[in-house]
Amino acid sequence: MKKPKIVILAGGLGMRLREETEYKPKPMVAVGPHPILWHIMKTYMHHGFNDFIVCIGYKGEMIKDYFLNYEAYNNDFTLEVGKECEIRTHRASDNNNFSVTLVDTGQNSMTGSRVKQIEKYIDTDHFMLTYGDGVADVDVKKLYDFHLKHGSTGTVTGVHPESKFGELIIEKDRVTNFSEKPQLKTGYISGGFFVFKKEMFRYLDRGDNCIFEGKPLNKLASDGRLMIYKHEGFWQCMDTMRDVIFLNKLWEEGKAPWKVWK
Repeated sequence: MKKPKIVILAGGLGMRLREETEYKPKPMVAVGPHPILWHIMKTYMHHGFNDFIVCIGYKGEMIKDYFLNYEAYNNDFTLEVGKECEIRTHRASDNNNFSVTLVDTGQNSMTGSRVKQIEKYIDTDHFMLTYGDGVADVDVKKLYDFHLKHGSTGTVTGVHPESKFGELIIEKDRVTNFSEKPQLKTGYISGGFFVFKKEMFRYLDRGDNCIFEGKPLNKLASDGRLMIYKHEGFWQCMDTMRDVIFLNKLWEEGKAPWKVWK
């Protein structure tokens, strides 16, 4: 069976992160030396999935530029200027072998519209889908196998978010521990990292106001065609500057749980 393509939503305005997104699209905000989009793609590539479709919109030309000049951005190179310009790239051994299709899905399109617009590029029975602003240590191979096994139309990865508030661990009236950003264990939220059969496109339309997380997923759920893959490990979205600082701190300290690759 041909491996599924991975669709990454990367076209939104990122309004809650205006400190960064005034100048760049959110997926290009850096974690360490690379944009968060690179980290997400590395997760999939580590598990053997390397055919990507990126839905771009707001400041999408910056994402196009990044991939058009990917070798130069990610490697040392020698430039010889003269009658003929020659560029020799000194490639690092990072196993970055992938294909990426960049699709302009509009400045103001909602998520459902963006997904519907890339339907023509899906030539496999299944496809994977995630957001361009969230990292996790999800084993996407196990996720995909789970999806194939249950046979429903869609699978969503359920995650436990981290609290935005400190948690007090108490015994009677005494505080025994203060946890700055505890992971909540009560219930799951959608963490992205979806897998769908191609029939999912029947639930979508191209109208700019089609919100993927609204009517389409609700209808899929009410039809009994949406399953959950429970992920108990690390997951973090990048919504605010606090999140950017947190993810960069983990990366700089060598404690990034989503870095499953070598």
